[in-house]
Amino acid sequence: MKNILYIFLLITQTFWAQTAFDKGNNLYQKGNYQEAINVYESVLKSGQQSAELYFNLGNCFYKLNKVAPAIFNFEKALLLKPNDAEIQNNLDFAQKMTIDEVVEVPKVDFAKIIGDFTSSFHYDTWAWIAIVFSLLFLMCFVGYYFSNSTMLKRIFFTSMLFVLLFTIVSVFAGFFEKNQSNNDRPAIVFANITSVKSEPKSTAQEAFILHAGTKVFVLESLNNYKKIQLLDLKQGWIEKSTIKELK
Repeated sequence: MKNILYIFLLITQTFWAQTAFDKGNNLYQKGNYQEAINVYESVLKSGQQSAELYFNLGNCFYKLNKVAPAIFNFEKALLLKPNDAEIQNNLDFAQKMTIDEVVEVPKVDFAKIIGDFTSSFHYDTWAWIAIVFSLLFLMCFVGYYFSNSTMLKRIFFTSMLFVLLFTIVSVFAGFFEKNQSNNDRPAIVFANITSVKSEPKSTAQEAFILHAGTKVFVLESLNNYKKIQLLDLKQGWIEKSTIKELK
């Protein structure tokens, strides 16, 4: 009986979330962006989330010139739907509204090369690639086992070696990308303007200033401060209330 009740509640909640999502879309089409935001956020509060929901929220905030929440929601959408061209395009437009110009420091070491390669796909995609290569390996093995021709056996055996290599690379890339994703703690500055300190205390010397919408990466936390790093490798301590972490 409990299982039936849980299934009923799940179906009801999903139906309500879809109805609310459609209502938010209608409000957006009419230009009622703040009302659409209220509806979309009510869906999030119910525990439902999707890339489309965060994407629409980002669009609403962008229309209202609210740079920080717009970028935050576009980034959230990308976490759920990586490499989506439309989401990335709108994120790029929103980032042009930011004040801070942070130039990423290029990396040229071996880790950079590996990172560029593994980041070409999401770790879930790497997992599927590994599965496909595993099936190809099995097919090559079957071909090798049942072939009567020496030439065919050589072809299938050589193919097995190459496919096995690609399978191992895919598995490694997936684990590497998953590990990178788990270790990254990106956040968006929500305060209109905030001071980044050289130490985690209010009386510390100011290192630099950040404005709303700038993306940072959290390295550690201490009391009411978080140590952050920018893409240009600048580091400092910022009040935790001024940023919002994406994960």
